[in-house]
Amino acid sequence: MKKKSGKIVSLLLTAVMVLTLGAGCGGQGGGSEDAKEIKMGTILPLSGSQAPLGKIGQQARDMAIEEINAAGGIESMGGAKIKMVYADSKGDPATGVSEAERLITQEEVALITGCYQSGVAMPSTEVAERYQIPYFVDVPSEDQITERGFKYIFRLAEKTSWRNRAQTEFITSMAQKYNTPVKTVGLIYENTAWGQGAVRAWEKYLPEAGLEIVMKEPYPANSSDLTPVVLKAKKLNPDIIMMVSYVSDAALLTKTFAEHQVKPLAFIGTSGGFADPTYYDLAGDASENFFDISTWEPDVNRPNSQEINKRFQEKYGYAMNAEAVKAYAGMYVIKDALEKAGSTEPDKLREAFVATDLQSGPAQMYASQTKFDETGQMINAPLVICQYQKVNGKMERVTVWPEKEARVGSQIVWPYPGAGN
Repeated sequence: MKKKSGKIVSLLLTAVMVLTLGAGCGGQGGGSEDAKEIKMGTILPLSGSQAPLGKIGQQARDMAIEEINAAGGIESMGGAKIKMVYADSKGDPATGVSEAERLITQEEVALITGCYQSGVAMPSTEVAERYQIPYFVDVPSEDQITERGFKYIFRLAEKTSWRNRAQTEFITSMAQKYNTPVKTVGLIYENTAWGQGAVRAWEKYLPEAGLEIVMKEPYPANSSDLTPVVLKAKKLNPDIIMMVSYVSDAALLTKTFAEHQVKPLAFIGTSGGFADPTYYDLAGDASENFFDISTWEPDVNRPNSQEINKRFQEKYGYAMNAEAVKAYAGMYVIKDALEKAGSTEPDKLREAFVATDLQSGPAQMYASQTKFDETGQMINAPLVICQYQKVNGKMERVTVWPEKEARVGSQIVWPYPGAGN
């Protein structure tokens, strides 16, 4: 009898140990204050045509996590270190969905970040919302990501419509400043959620500014030939050509415009491919004088920008871009939320994001204040216009607007050289 009772005690002790260990796991059932490791998942295009931007986003996150862990990790959880688990979306929405499922159910991550493309972010955030796991959207900009009433989705990036509104303000400002009346606009865009969202916003803001849309031309992403699109633009001859493209398409459009001598008053990109570090390598000198909209450039005067960008450049061999800055700053916003929550329990972490009001530290290289509205949207995402210009013989993205953020001594090239000829 004694032997049997000892066996029962042993089994009970084993069960208690299993339950205790289980309580310390992350993901859906996480929440231990003295966890040694916090698993976070990031969905990125690490293969395929968007891999260069996936790579720079991965590097930015890695650098931030190394800094956070080296500085003591998450103090409120006993110095727990962050471990990032990367998932390759391949730029495909269906793959993004399956990877989100895997990160939550198999890897048991405490939260998810990512994922560069809005077309992947839209369905993968639905997965996280269904499981009630926080999803921190640092780069994708499609408006609807934070307009679906979700409770576990938080976005650091600006909305696409905010970019389109700022582009419109820039056009009207330049038309007035340089006495070059603008009446018509042509829209060229890749036909996914991102491009379609931009068109909806342009259809609102451009007519409100008295500008007529004379061309709306969608095309399949990763097209091998955009000559028909370019020739249509040449025939319709809009005063301004505005584009939404990933990098291979952005470069192809740029070179094809040059080949066919299309010269509007201005070419204006919408970040994405025009902000990709490989854009100039692919487009060459044809990119000169093209405008792009951004939230950060190496020449903006913001706290911590120069120091952090220098560290990144020394570590990886090239400068950060806006997407990398959002990815980097996002890790510090997440760190702040983890410290406030003191837990990886999803609802506590969600409450910490809701309460975010970050006004100091490395995240200020992106924005002076990080705060989310009731939809989970960051309310203070900054925007600037830059222009590809040759500086001492080298092509650079020069911040030119608004004046308070412009590079000291910079000059805008407006209109595009040869426009109207």
